[in-house]
Amino acid sequence: MNSEALAIRLDDAARNAVETPQFDSEGTLSLEQAYAIQRLSIQRRLTRGEQRIGVKMGFTSRAKMVQMGLSDVIWGRLTDAMLIEEGGSVEASRFVHPRCEPEIAFILKRELSGIVTGPQALAAVEAIAPALEIIDSRYQNFRFTLPEVIADNASSSGLVIGPWNRPDIDFSNLGLTLNINGQVAHTGSTAALLGHPLRSLVAAARLAEQAGEPLQPGWIVLAGGATAAEWVHPGDYISVEMQTLGSAGFHLAGISQQRVSK
Repeated sequence: MNSEALAIRLDDAARNAVETPQFDSEGTLSLEQAYAIQRLSIQRRLTRGEQRIGVKMGFTSRAKMVQMGLSDVIWGRLTDAMLIEEGGSVEASRFVHPRCEPEIAFILKRELSGIVTGPQALAAVEAIAPALEIIDSRYQNFRFTLPEVIADNASSSGLVIGPWNRPDIDFSNLGLTLNINGQVAHTGSTAALLGHPLRSLVAAARLAEQAGEPLQPGWIVLAGGATAAEWVHPGDYISVEMQTLGSAGFHLAGISQQRVSK
C-alpha cells in the first residue's frame, strides 16, 4: 500500500476507534516514510476542521531508546480534538485500548525551531504544567514496529493539562505519581525525561525544523512519559500528582467498544 492509503487506514482507525492489522511487521519502512504517513493522516484531521496545537515527544527514556535500538526520540502531532477538560470525562468508546502516562507540558510564548540550547528553549516557554497523555495504538493487540507506531502518530490520542505554573521553577527532578481511582499505580520523576525535561523541548525544536513545522506561539509540547504507561478502563479516574506543579485528572466513562476493522 502507498503512503496515502496507509494514512487513510490509520486515520479511519483512529476516528472510528477500531483496531487495524499491522502493515509493516518486519519493520522495513523507513522512519522518513513513517513520518510522511503520520503527516498525511493528521492532514486529514485538519481538513475536517481540527487545529494543530502542538507536539508530543516519545521514547524520551534513555532505557527505552536503547531497548528500541534508537538514537533519537520520536514525536507526534497534537490537535485540539485531542484535548480533554481537566477534571472532566471522556468516553471510552473514543479509544481502542487506551493507556495513560504522566507528563510535563510546556506552552510556548514564541516560535521555537532549530538547534537551540536549554536556556534558549526555556526562554520560549510561557508556562509549565502537569499533564496526562492517553496513548492508544490502533494496531491489533497493541503490537507494532517502530515505523508503525510513528505512522500512527506515536499512539497519541488525548491529553489533559493541569494548572499552568511559572517556567522559572526548577522542574528538573520533580517527584510524581500516576494514580488510578486514588491508588498509586506508578511513581516517578521528571528527571526520567532525558535526565531533564528541557532536553525534550530542545529535541522538539530540532525535529520541528527538520519537518519544516516550527513550534508556534501557543503550542503545547508534551515532554514524554515520566513513568511506564498504565492500562485504563471505563469507570477509572486517572490523575497525576506532581511535586510543586499540582495535579491533573479525568474520568474515563462509558463502556469500551473494541472492534476490529476489515
